[in-house]
Amino acid sequence: MSNALFKKISLPLITFLIAWLGGLSTMYSDWTWYEALNKPFFNPPNYIFGIVWPILYVLMAVVSFLQAQNIFKLYVMQIILNGLWSWLFFVFQSTAFAFLDIVLLIFLNILILKQLRETKAWVSVLLYIPYVFWICFASALNLAILVLN
Repeated sequence: MSNALFKKISLPLITFLIAWLGGLSTMYSDWTWYEALNKPFFNPPNYIFGIVWPILYVLMAVVSFLQAQNIFKLYVMQIILNGLWSWLFFVFQSTAFAFLDIVLLIFLNILILKQLRETKAWVSVLLYIPYVFWICFASALNLAILVLN
């Protein structure tokens, strides 16, 4: 198998593996802790996350497949941070480390968008933007919870 084909296949597989591992964090979470947190007025209902994240993971997987050669290293780093966030926030109840994680995650994803733009991969840019917007929104939620608690 060529290196290019390996990258094209591995990134979407890693994306769905991380989505699954991140989802496992819900099994080890103390939901009473989360429910007791003071949350900002713009915190959406919990079911929204279950709708949004699968869509975003599919979009990320598509972009990672299409652009594997261009974004491989950055994408692997960002997807690891993506999966780590759920564990930091929900399982370890560390809103501060989760916030640091998501700030780094945003930075890496801005670099990915920059790389996609520089290679004129406009379809991939459009498919990837919702993920970057969502993690920016999630960072605002994370910061608000950190400040309010």
